[in-house]
Amino acid sequence: MSETPRVSLRSLLPYLRDHRATLALVGVLSLFGAVTTLAQPLLTRQVLDGLQASQKIAGTVALLVVVLAAVAVLNAVRDYLLQRTAEGLVLGSRRRLTRHLLRLPISEYDRRRTGDLLSRVGADTTLLRAVVTSGLFETVTGAVMVVGATVAMLLLDWVLFLTAALGLALGLSIALVFSRRVRPASEEAQARIGEMTSAVERALSAARTIRASNAEDREIATVESSAEEAYRAGVRIARLQAMIGPASIAAIQGAFLLLLGVGGARVAAGTISVGDLVAFVLYLFFLVMPLGQALHAYTQLQTGLGALQRMEDILAVPLEPDTGTATPASTPAAVVFERVTFGYDRSPIVTDVSFTVAYGTRTALVGPSGAGKSTLLQLVERFYDVTAGTIRVAGADVRELPRQVLRAQLGYVEQEAPVLAGTLRENLRLTVPAATEAQMLEVLAAVNLTEIVSRTPEGLDAQVGEGGVLLSGGERQRLAIARTLLAAPPILLLDEPTSNLDARNEVALREAIDMVARDRTMIVVAHRLSTVVDADQIVVMDGGRVAAVGRHEELLEISPLYRELATNQLLVAP
Repeated sequence: MSETPRVSLRSLLPYLRDHRATLALVGVLSLFGAVTTLAQPLLTRQVLDGLQASQKIAGTVALLVVVLAAVAVLNAVRDYLLQRTAEGLVLGSRRRLTRHLLRLPISEYDRRRTGDLLSRVGADTTLLRAVVTSGLFETVTGAVMVVGATVAMLLLDWVLFLTAALGLALGLSIALVFSRRVRPASEEAQARIGEMTSAVERALSAARTIRASNAEDREIATVESSAEEAYRAGVRIARLQAMIGPASIAAIQGAFLLLLGVGGARVAAGTISVGDLVAFVLYLFFLVMPLGQALHAYTQLQTGLGALQRMEDILAVPLEPDTGTATPASTPAAVVFERVTFGYDRSPIVTDVSFTVAYGTRTALVGPSGAGKSTLLQLVERFYDVTAGTIRVAGADVRELPRQVLRAQLGYVEQEAPVLAGTLRENLRLTVPAATEAQMLEVLAAVNLTEIVSRTPEGLDAQVGEGGVLLSGGERQRLAIARTLLAAPPILLLDEPTSNLDARNEVALREAIDMVARDRTMIVVAHRLSTVVDADQIVVMDGGRVAAVGRHEELLEISPLYRELATNQLLVAP
């Protein structure tokens, strides 16, 4: 995969597009605020010169008060709009990133760490807030203030202006050198935070296994190591920002001291008035303040752009392709494998697999672990595309069907039978959002799960815990199957559906599957041969290839591997 181009301020435009009207209003308010602020030193000079000349200054003082109040109101409204826009920017970026993340190819989840992806949605998007509040508009507003203050200072006294400019230029040049190093340091810091989040996510998701293995100390050490890396990266940023501050302060203090010395001499010589000197000092303050803000804004922009780079790296990953335009045939659903080959990095997992699953029949995939059985189901779902060959569903090549159309034909229950954190109702409605309570209770009864509804007052609103931890392994698996049965798809793909069930519940589930399998096509991966001996067709897989196809009795005669599996499971005598 090619490296994502480096982001710039231009890369922020898509994120700001929905907030153009508000940002334009903020810009107008900022401009008025800057103009009224720049008027204050001139009014102050008039007050001082009027006092020296014993003139009436009540009107000027009143105007100065109005200007000060106007600046306060304008800045308050501007800051509120800016903060609201920043929150909207964070919300929009999280929506955009989440929509993209949930539509990435499955292979991307295989090779990326979940914690790092979570960090990009959480921590990285949060940093964009500072780009707007402390970065972008502080830079724009500061530019207006700097230009206005510079012009006014030149008009007041060019000698004093050159005196102040020399001191400021030295401090700013030093600060800019350090500011330019903030962005790469920020990118590194965010990457370390992502690694730390991944380590924590790994430890929490396997908390029971870690506790049972007495591995707490090792996992704590791993998390702490990642946290220390994040700490060191954060300290590097702090060091750079700490160097920027003293340089700025030194420049400000030096410029003020030099200005007071030269300005005092020029007042004593009668070249300028006290009012001119006070106005000039105020303008210098209005020049220095936005320059300091600009330096801070620059570092915030670099930090934000570093976070944006990590977001754009994910957004640049192509989504799961969906270019199919075909429609399933009106004929009953059937699944056909035609010389299917698939593998990662040129290492085949399944090779030259061919067989047909006729409409309304049940086909079982059996064989040793690693034979490629589960992979075939994932290829039907198009979690991955075949390397060679063709898979047809209802007469159409799965690659030519829109993914949503294809998956509407399929009901897939994974081997791990994942259950989402939340309630029973939320888990069931994952496949059918409009399902009625009666329909949900019916499928729960079909898989012998009625007792989990009746054992708590909450009923269908009972919590299942993170990953279904409040349910037993068998209950989790049956809930996943009930969720699929609720959608009533024409084709069922079941990966080891009875692996976590006891004998009693296995019989009940087999009866439920027998009932819902009528008029449906089913492919089931089975480890226990006893659950599939009555299948219409059994496909024996070995080493990614089809070793034999037939019914139970036939395979006992023609397939040494199948007979070995049956013997080991005590289905036949040795």
